Amino acid sequence: MKKRVLSAIVMLLIFVPIFLIGGRLFNLLFFALTLLGLREFIKIKENKYPDFIKLISYLSISLLYFSNTFVTDFAFHIDYKLLAGIFLIILLPVVLYHDEKIYNVNDAFYLLGGILFLGISMSLFNIYRELNPKILLLLFLTSIITDTYAYIVGNLIGKNKLLENISPNKTWEGTIGGSLVATFVCSIYYLTIINNNESIFKIGVIILFLSLVGQFGDLFFSAIKRTYKVKDFSNLIPGHGGILDRFDSLIFILLAFLFFVEVIL
Repeated sequence: MKKRVLSAIVMLLIFVPIFLIGGRLFNLLFFALTLLGLREFIKIKENKYPDFIKLISYLSISLLYFSNTFVTDFAFHIDYKLLAGIFLIILLPVVLYHDEKIYNVNDAFYLLGGILFLGISMSLFNIYRELNPKILLLLFLTSIITDTYAYIVGNLIGKNKLLENISPNKTWEGTIGGSLVATFVCSIYYLTIINNNESIFKIGVIILFLSLVGQFGDLFFSAIKRTYKVKDFSNLIPGHGGILDRFDSLIFILLAFLFFVEVIL
């Protein structure tokens, strides 16, 4: 626990100033996190990807990430030629290698899914930051408070397992408790800091939905780890695991919030 707390303090000392500064520094930070996330996504598979495939994967996600940052709306900005190029350079090597043990169809589609999923979702951090930093902070708080109180409530009164075959420590009590606390705190934050003219009921429902989506996003990443029989995506952050272990629920919250942008901004 001590290691986990110290790591959290270090992360806050790094992240908070960069969040406040924003701009290119914030963009570069999340670009680095995107590359590290893809590295974890690739490394978790049992088989080793060829170095050439790794290289074109990092290049692809870099182009995808930078094609969709520093925009002023939530339309997906990407050239179809770029998307077509990513499909081709990830899928065609299956035929060129012509060896199931080196690079096969399942490897290619797993990698393609990871590039598109992480490239698009991680670029949302910059889009939200440019549009309204207070909104991005709201989404961070929703994730952090949900995770924290789901853990606390689950330890105190949790008896009924949520999905034991995926994450044996998560309980229904923890899930409900974490979401209720996050909904209460984050609704107050929104109505106090962002817009005090909104309906508290509407904001509460939206944040409750985001909190629940975040928890099931956490379970999605847990399912990946369970499939490949690992505890964490990496040991990059002592006590926390890797980038994908830390951002799992937040990524899904950012994606889900897209459906409510025009409603509460």
